Amino acid sequence: MTLQESIGVIKRGCDELLLETELNHKLVLGRPLRIKAGFDPTAPDLHLGHTVLLNKMRQLQDLGHHALFLIGDFTGMIGDPTGKNTTRPPLSREQVLENAESYREQVFKVLDPDKTEIVFNAAWMDKFSAADLIKLAATHTVARMLERDDFGKRYKSNQAIAIHEFIYPLVQGYDSVALNADMELGGSDQKFNLLMGRELQKHYGQSPQCVLTMPLLLGLDGVNKMSKSLGNYIGITESPQEMFGKLMSVSDKLMWSYLELLSFESMSTIAKWRAEVEQGSNPRDIKVLLAQEIVTRFHNRAAAEEALAEFEARFRRGVLPEDMPEVTVSASAGNIGIAQLLKQAGLVESTSEALRMITQGAVKLDGERVVDKALQLQTGAVVVVQVGKRKFGRVTVS
Repeated sequence: MTLQESIGVIKRGCDELLLETELNHKLVLGRPLRIKAGFDPTAPDLHLGHTVLLNKMRQLQDLGHHALFLIGDFTGMIGDPTGKNTTRPPLSREQVLENAESYREQVFKVLDPDKTEIVFNAAWMDKFSAADLIKLAATHTVARMLERDDFGKRYKSNQAIAIHEFIYPLVQGYDSVALNADMELGGSDQKFNLLMGRELQKHYGQSPQCVLTMPLLLGLDGVNKMSKSLGNYIGITESPQEMFGKLMSVSDKLMWSYLELLSFESMSTIAKWRAEVEQGSNPRDIKVLLAQEIVTRFHNRAAAEEALAEFEARFRRGVLPEDMPEVTVSASAGNIGIAQLLKQAGLVESTSEALRMITQGAVKLDGERVVDKALQLQTGAVVVVQVGKRKFGRVTVS
């Protein structure tokens, strides 16, 4: 592969590459680059949003580079403030270590284990003395920290910023020093922290890492970043049927982003599919290909075929109308009862009618009959709802 072809693979789907000229210079040297991506083990399971970075790291491995999968067992106890408008409560050491072990088991569903080094930042941060940490903090000013968007907004709106939150980007940046990283991958919301790594590497006399940011994968609601706390996620340990069904529920518009960020198909193939859809082909057929690819990756081909057969049996044999309306309902308290959902979606006239229809066994969610009248759906949920034989709706809870 030529240098330009390698750069094309590296830049596929990326938000920003800093600096391409530096990366060219590193690649010309002909040695495997040390590619770092960090994950704080704040929850036990990885979801497809995490795999955007993992996929990119795998592409770099396939180009011959060395992956540094960094588990932030130290920074996880601080809590990444990125995108948060309040101080995030830190996790206990026990929670972090339990989640970290779960990450270790899941990561090789994407990465090549022969080209992956799993590292924990507590390995060097636990050795830091108070004096070491003060020296690290002295490398940057408060004014520099307030240049970060979320810190700046909170400061201007008189919202509290705890001192330990300033430590987080410094430690993440120091991780690049400890690992002598050539490149760091991160979401577009991580740009400040990634650039911090460049600055600290310069301070410690190292060649600064290149930075590659990737777009944030939107969740099933098509509005918010994929997040377990919002319930709009697809976990990589979910069953084949659950994973397949959720991918099929993605909107036609959002599907293209999922293909670009999650699929291993070539960009020319995806462009061909887009042209076919614009000429009248059914986008649902493309979603089937995506769902099969993802289920095969995290399970196997047989499981993907079985999930497709079950999906077709449930939804595609004359059950769902082609013009099924898409509706968004509001969950003021973070969740919504099934009866209220049916009413807001316009599928029943009243909550009493909704309860009556549930009692009669006439309400289905994603093809499954609803029997629990107290069922609650969380914000971010996207479900296909059927009431009786003729009323359908693809409902998003916001």
